[in-house]
Amino acid sequence: MMRSHYCGSLNRSHVGQEVTLSGWVHRRRDLGGLIFIDMRDREGIVQVCFDPKYQQALTAAAALRNEFCIRIEGEVIARPENQINKNMATGEVEVLAKALFVYNAAEVLPLDFNQNNTEEQRLKYRYLDLRRPEMAQRLKTRAKITAFVRRFMDGEGFLDIETPMLTKATPEGARDYLVPSRVHKGKFYALPQSPQLFKQLLMMSGFDRYYQIVKCFRDEDLRADRQPEFTQIDVETSFLTAPEVREIMERMIHGLWQEIIGVDLGAFPVMTWQEAMSRFGSDKPDLRNPLEIVDVADIVKDVDFKVFSGPAQDENGRVAVIRVPGGATVTRKQIDEYTQFVGIYGAKGLAWLKINDINAGLEGVQSPIAKFLSEEKIKAIFDRTSAQNGDILFFGADKWSVATDALGALRLKLGKDLGLTRSEQWKPLWVIDFPMFERDEEGGLAAMHHPFTSPRDFTPQQLEANPTEAVANAYDMVINGYEVGGGSVRIFDPKMQQTVFRILGIDEQQQREKFGFLLDALKFGTPPHAGLAFGLDRLTMLLTGTENIRDVIAFPKTTAAACLMTEAPSFANPQALAELAIDVVKTDKSA
Repeated sequence: MMRSHYCGSLNRSHVGQEVTLSGWVHRRRDLGGLIFIDMRDREGIVQVCFDPKYQQALTAAAALRNEFCIRIEGEVIARPENQINKNMATGEVEVLAKALFVYNAAEVLPLDFNQNNTEEQRLKYRYLDLRRPEMAQRLKTRAKITAFVRRFMDGEGFLDIETPMLTKATPEGARDYLVPSRVHKGKFYALPQSPQLFKQLLMMSGFDRYYQIVKCFRDEDLRADRQPEFTQIDVETSFLTAPEVREIMERMIHGLWQEIIGVDLGAFPVMTWQEAMSRFGSDKPDLRNPLEIVDVADIVKDVDFKVFSGPAQDENGRVAVIRVPGGATVTRKQIDEYTQFVGIYGAKGLAWLKINDINAGLEGVQSPIAKFLSEEKIKAIFDRTSAQNGDILFFGADKWSVATDALGALRLKLGKDLGLTRSEQWKPLWVIDFPMFERDEEGGLAAMHHPFTSPRDFTPQQLEANPTEAVANAYDMVINGYEVGGGSVRIFDPKMQQTVFRILGIDEQQQREKFGFLLDALKFGTPPHAGLAFGLDRLTMLLTGTENIRDVIAFPKTTAAACLMTEAPSFANPQALAELAIDVVKTDKSA
């Protein structure tokens, strides 16, 4: 027998039992006549004692070093009261080793298990990094999350149905990963950015409750919480309204938080996209942060200060303010740093006003812009923002999108820098009623979610006449400033779908080439349907308390979409390329 128990599962109830453990040496201590090791497996760590009573085991233990892979046979004994380790789950017991077997010795490790490693080192030697207890715990938690989701979805009558990995490219907001076909020379499959069209086709096929825990692929610029391959909890339903879909998914997330970390998330408020952007400068607001953005354009539209009056009089402009309670202690150096920070988001500057004595009017404030504001204007701003003595006001004035983005980012930074964001809290919400379309870099229209999202209360004719006025029947779940899931009611009318394609600049020929199968399917009794997809990686990231999505993926890629361990991507064999009729053209980057 190689194992009777996991190391981390032993406790006082096992005292007196003979056990066989297999795992790794986590730490070794030689006390002369006695040798102790901490032995580790995926479930945790237990202390093992080598005593002269079992001389063969003691002699063999002298050669042990960290990360030797071993088997121990011995007896579980209780630790003396004064030696109990309350910081270990197994701290009340230890194993008296009677026999030791070394499966494999370990060379000097390229990683420091005290965590003094760069991320490059951790990714290159990922199989060693995953041995660390905190990394093992994250992947165990991920497994518990997927197990809970499967139980919940099965209980709600959802069917787990797989969809293809080799499919056709569809526009979903990022570049596709392409796979060349050997059989069909010159043609390519695309790896799916999501199963979007297939799950809609399943609704058309009569499978009214579908789900899948599925890999998705997007060739896009990466950051800490993105990966080129990621995992979705994909959901689609027929004959359910948007509120009904949200209710089921909210119950699932409630249950998940309770199951994994014992937290009751409480009520999920529902907020429109417009309200979220206006109050918080983000469509995924972090409600743990008490700061809000308040509009003051109507107050300052006629002041003799073009920085304010210009945007205030522009229908596409915005003048707004964040009040920071007690923020008058912020130094000029910090203000200069915040001014540079908002510049990242396109803001030309950052006006500010400190309140020393609210009852003294202009005499009671400190600000380079005070000279442009009358006593009446100052009082109106104070009333609007509920300002108090000792506060500081930060103003944003620019195009609506620039001012909103800049103040939204500043709000988050202020919350973190000044300790206002309550990190121990959980603040979920639904954001609904997104714009149907947004302007792309060329000035055309792009779908804010995807081109299969239905508008709310618009006919095809009304949508074509006023596309920028349309509100999408879409919804995002946000927790602590992270979008953890998003979905929408789908288009099930072929005329509406063709209208959306036209608005997006996809002509009839392109529609047939890219979406002919979907347009055909919509003609044959398509039911009303709606769905949602959660980011499993992001949910796990939140539930395990890390801010890096790579910490919850077994073998992640770098921000350059490379695997340092396997050295992927790599150059292909010339013969394989010839069979695929592919000729690699060298560029400056590939030379």
